[in-house]
Amino acid sequence: MKVILLCGGLGTRLREETEYRPKPMVPIGGQPILWHIMKTYARYGFTEFVLCLGYKGEIIKDYFRNYLWNRSDVTLKLGRSRQIIYHNSHEEEDWTVTLLETGLNTMTEGRLLRAMQHIGDEDVLLTYGDGLTDSDIGASVRFHQEHKALLTLTAVQPAGRFGELGIDGATVRSFQEKPEQESGFINGGYMVVDRRMREYLSGDDCVLEREPLQQLARNGALKAYCHHGFWQCMDTFREFEILNKMWDNGSAPWKVW
Repeated sequence: MKVILLCGGLGTRLREETEYRPKPMVPIGGQPILWHIMKTYARYGFTEFVLCLGYKGEIIKDYFRNYLWNRSDVTLKLGRSRQIIYHNSHEEEDWTVTLLETGLNTMTEGRLLRAMQHIGDEDVLLTYGDGLTDSDIGASVRFHQEHKALLTLTAVQPAGRFGELGIDGATVRSFQEKPEQESGFINGGYMVVDRRMREYLSGDDCVLEREPLQQLARNGALKAYCHHGFWQCMDTFREFEILNKMWDNGSAPWKVW
């Protein structure tokens, strides 16, 4: 199965970084968060990627075009018959990366539709370019196939952002400052998409997370693979700092490779 990554958004809530580069290229431990996401998929054997580009997509193109050059020791012969000799290899040599221009203002549904038309008639994996997890991708695929869903999303419980109150009438019976996890589930991305999903997609101006997923839910065709482990998005500069601190401390739960 190929992996579609939505990499074209503006990332306005992380303007400190995205003014200069697309959010998927914001670094965690010296490598773009996009690299970390792709390494997670590759850990489970999914190494064919389709990147849906938009905002500052040329930066992502440059990164992959120069990937071998930047990760290798090299010798250059500078004569008229120039030659480059690469002295070492890297773990990503079996990756296939398709860089697909999907428009600056295209919404998530439109980017997915364009990518699926490019891929052909097959099921795909889909995620955003700003979330990290230690979820078992292979298990989510098996769950999707067993339930014969049109789309399976990985449901996660994000880290608590605010204090949680237990209220009885007007009386606070319990107070917990920033619980480790919220009680409810949200869409953590890392989706498995059936090829028939194309019937629910209409065009560039539509948002996948609105009418298509709502309609699937009404039809009972949307399933949730519940993940109780680590998940963290990178929407703000504070979250950028949290993820980098985890990596620097050697305590990055998403590093499953």
